[in-house]
Amino acid sequence: RRFKGGRNPLEHVSCNDASAFVGKLSAQTGKKYRLLSESEWEYMARAGSTSEYPWGNAFDVSKVNNNNKTVPVGSYGANKFGVHDTAGNVWELVEDCWHKNYHGAPIDGSAWTSSGNCWRRVLRGGSWINGPWGLRSAFRVGNYAAGRGNDFGFRIARTLSQ
Repeated sequence: RRFKGGRNPLEHVSCNDASAFVGKLSAQTGKKYRLLSESEWEYMARAGSTSEYPWGNAFDVSKVNNNNKTVPVGSYGANKFGVHDTAGNVWELVEDCWHKNYHGAPIDGSAWTSSGNCWRRVLRGGSWINGPWGLRSAFRVGNYAAGRGNDFGFRIARTLSQ
């Protein structure tokens, strides 16, 4: 696990590391933190759009990190929801188990943690190493839950009481 400090994303983490982090954060704060579900991640990244990329249908190199390393969060403009860097800084681990497609996926936005390959987890958003194909809002890959990559990170959510 690496954290370069400041506004840089945490890198080189596994899904197991991310899950352990949100568990500890929840225990320390008394609030419920978690990884986003794949559905929540795509909703957040698209910010109401249906385009190929968070900013539109044409790839725009000025809107993504192509520096061969991570950059501070907020280096690129926010989407319509005010969220930065949803494409091209680090792959973002989500809670869902890997499934080849969405047949049978939950329709309520929750993480799909039953069936499928739960020893593999979903990553979204692409990273600094990916070309345009891997930065599309709909693009997804699976990786071993214990696997780390120098371009893997995560984003967390807090569950608010109802």
